[in-house]
Amino acid sequence: SLWRSLHNLKDVGVVQVKVIRAEGLMAADVTGKSDPFCVVELSNDRLQTHTVYKNLNPEWNKVFTFNVKDVHSVLEVSVYDEDRDRSADFLGKVAIPLLNIQNGERKAYALKSKELTGPTKGVIFLEIDVIFNAVKAGLRTLIPIEQKYIEEEPRVSKQLLLRNFNRVRRCIMFLINTGCYINSCFEWDSPQRSICAFLLFVILVWNFELYMIPLALMLPLAWNYILIASGKDTRQDVQAMEDLLDDEDEDFDKDDKDSERKGFMNKIYAIQDVCISVQNALDEVASYGERIKNTFNWTVPFLSWLAIVALGLATTIVYFIPLRYIVLAWGVNKFTKKLRDPYTIDNNELLDFLSRMPSDVQVVQYRELKLDPSPSPNKRKKNNPG
Repeated sequence: SLWRSLHNLKDVGVVQVKVIRAEGLMAADVTGKSDPFCVVELSNDRLQTHTVYKNLNPEWNKVFTFNVKDVHSVLEVSVYDEDRDRSADFLGKVAIPLLNIQNGERKAYALKSKELTGPTKGVIFLEIDVIFNAVKAGLRTLIPIEQKYIEEEPRVSKQLLLRNFNRVRRCIMFLINTGCYINSCFEWDSPQRSICAFLLFVILVWNFELYMIPLALMLPLAWNYILIASGKDTRQDVQAMEDLLDDEDEDFDKDDKDSERKGFMNKIYAIQDVCISVQNALDEVASYGERIKNTFNWTVPFLSWLAIVALGLATTIVYFIPLRYIVLAWGVNKFTKKLRDPYTIDNNELLDFLSRMPSDVQVVQYRELKLDPSPSPNKRKKNNPG
């Protein structure tokens, strides 16, 4: 029932992952072989398979089950080479958003680098099933996202700083171009456009009601949905972002090799905290701008539909209920939240919603790579039994 759907929002659903096998892995040992094992992670839950020794085409056939606390989580499957004398060597990785999973489909995923920005050697075969409660998933979207207990320490990179700066600049340039377009209507650069803009302005101001604000936000969502459904996809190509990420990988390699020779990193370390703060601030600003764009572009249909439902409810509420009562209810909720639950975490529902939408960088990281059309070793054996 609907009431049971509202109970225990942290129990959204369940996902079952079958790690079948991998093919064509990178050789990590001097013998030309590897000792691969697979690690499956979902948020803060982590499980791993057994190790298959001296094999580049291991078969695990292991099934793992995770409780889904947030349907917007990303399933990460990593392959490592076991080393008795030191930490395991990285062989490849894939990241799969739960909402992108096709239930019951046995699928081959090309392995990516540790930063998920480029391909590495090997393919992994997975079969994933995810079942979740849509009502709980929608309500859970408005609750702060669960933070990972273990995260890589941020590193300073010239290329990463430049990439984040360019991302922020694109967001700012969009606002500037929009302002210039509006100003051109005032300047009468195009008489026809200015006349239409003036008539639209007069009609909107004369008939303006508060409920029209959320209604207006629904229009670009509906328009983009119609364009996408008709095959006219207006979403920008992310090739530029992929190029930036490739450059970043190259920059990481160069920094690792040349740090001792040039002494550049020694200077960076002196102001590392400042650089990381600026780098992260630029990334956060750019990410939220890209997430707003991706919401209207239907990058994640579940979230875009959720936005339409929320805007529709907001339009209805503002239409029927006076503004003073809405503001009063909001203020009473804010003032009494800590009294009702002293351990509650103060949050902003809009920011929590946007935190679930992937940025352009994450869209590239989660994108599946095209597989090599050449037949795999196993298929060749089946086709040539003799």
